[in-house]
Amino acid sequence: MRVLFAGAPGIGHLFPLVPLARAMRELGHEVAVASMDGGEAVAGAGLPYLSIAPGVDWRKEIREAGRTRRPDLMRRVVESNSADREAFVPLAAHVNSRVADAMVELTAQWRPDLVVYDYQFPVALLAATRLGVPAVQHDLGFVRTPKLRALMLAEMADTFARHGIDRLPEPADTIDLAPPSMAGEERYGCPMRPVAYNGEGELPDRLAVPADRPRVAVTLGTVPPKTDGLTRIERVIEAAADVDAEFVLATGELDLGTLGTLPDNVRAYGWVPWRALLDSCAAAIHHGGSSTALSALDAGIPQLVLPDGSDRFITADAVRDRGAGLRAAAEDIGPALLERLLTDDSLTRAAREVGTEIAAMPTPAAVARRLTGLTGTAD
Repeated sequence: MRVLFAGAPGIGHLFPLVPLARAMRELGHEVAVASMDGGEAVAGAGLPYLSIAPGVDWRKEIREAGRTRRPDLMRRVVESNSADREAFVPLAAHVNSRVADAMVELTAQWRPDLVVYDYQFPVALLAATRLGVPAVQHDLGFVRTPKLRALMLAEMADTFARHGIDRLPEPADTIDLAPPSMAGEERYGCPMRPVAYNGEGELPDRLAVPADRPRVAVTLGTVPPKTDGLTRIERVIEAAADVDAEFVLATGELDLGTLGTLPDNVRAYGWVPWRALLDSCAAAIHHGGSSTALSALDAGIPQLVLPDGSDRFITADAVRDRGAGLRAAAEDIGPALLERLLTDDSLTRAAREVGTEIAAMPTPAAVARRLTGLTGTAD
């Protein structure tokens, strides 16, 4: 069987697809991942990468759609820093429509038996429907997507009709990574254990073992620091100097040269495998990326979430409401907040409860076997 995975171009959209794609390949199926410019990093997972519509920029096209087609939505997106998902996803739908012909052509050439797609990339649902094969939507975390999918498909109705699809389709199934107690009342689809993929590589030797005092992992993800500056991480570093713990800054390629000399208990390591780092940590501080938060929950450690936009407020609320961590704004950061993160036993207890839930969720391998039943193709 051939399985095509597809998603919006970005690590936060494509890396969560990798565990299921690898599970499909381990069952003997042929897999590939399709995305737009900017999605090439997923090839580092050892999966064949197929480029859609080279030269079409995801973010530029969203801005153009907001400027020329839906300025009402763009105002809401700008005012909320993309946190207003009901305004953002219809704009993303216009980018999907922009690459519809290319996606249909690629799918017709590769001829998958099954398509699995990130919820912000329903052009893959269009292509699968056109080809007559089942499509499965892959959710990314705590965002409840049925209403958002309906908004995107309604915005794309003319594009579907242009490709001969007059009735807007629904996916054959939806994969949900949210732990049961954090999915709220709106539970649906096929649950799957959120297995972290953060790229290839090993931890530095010094981080592979616990420290002689509590260790805290700190990251602001791959996008927020570049767009929003260093304010939050500067505040974390300043507060950390007065806390008896070791703080590890996992900042990727971000240039921290402007921060000057770091306190003795703060070390910057650039890129490190996040999930592996958490195994030696007592807590985590991050921007609210769903995969980042799910990794901390899987590790059973409390987290401080500093959301700044997009769906990261939803993640922060989910963690706070479950009691597995704290949510704060930049101005709230201080030694007392970091001390609470490390000493509030109720946070650790709740985080471990969710970690136990995650361990009981179906593995990507189990879900892969289930999805093969959606096609008429033999395993």
